[in-house]
Amino acid sequence: MYVIREKFFSVGDDFDVLDEHGTKVFHVDGKVLSVRDKVVIEDPSGQEVATLHRHLVALRPTYEIRIGGEKAAEVRKKLFTPFREKFTIDVPGPDDLEMKGNLLDHEYVIERGGEEVAAVSKRWLTIRDTYAVQIAAGIEPLLIIGAVLALDLALEREKDEKSDE
Repeated sequence: MYVIREKFFSVGDDFDVLDEHGTKVFHVDGKVLSVRDKVVIEDPSGQEVATLHRHLVALRPTYEIRIGGEKAAEVRKKLFTPFREKFTIDVPGPDDLEMKGNLLDHEYVIERGGEEVAAVSKRWLTIRDTYAVQIAAGIEPLLIIGAVLALDLALEREKDEKSDE
C-alpha cells in the first residue's frame, strides 16, 4: 500500500509517497509544475524514475507517463460518461486500464479487463488529507501512482478553470 497526500498540486511543493510502514518509496518534485503540468517522480536516492506531463494539444485532459524515459501510458478522460467521470490509462498494446468510481473523493478502483488491479481510498487512513493506493501484485507501481497523480492534476486543473469562469 502507498500513501499520498491530497491536494499537493495546489501548493506545488515536493512530497514523499510512503509505504504502509511510513517509509519513503518515492519523492515527487512538485516544483517543476509549469504550463505543461510536469511532475518528476524520484526514487529515495534522488534518481528520476518517472515523469508525468500534460499534452497541450488534446481534445480532453491527457497526461503522458514516462517510466525510465520510455512512454508507459497516456491517462485520458473519457469523453462521454454520463453521471460519472472515467479516465482511461492507455498503455502500449491491448491491456488498457480504466479508473472508475468516485474520482473526486479518492474512492475508486483501477481495472484491467474488468478485473481490479488497484484501489484508491481515503477511508483506509486516519491521517487527514491523505489517501491510500493498494496495488495488486505484478502491476507496475509507478504506472498506477503516475496515473493517480495525473488524475489529481486533471481534476485540479478542471476545478481551477471552472473557478476562473
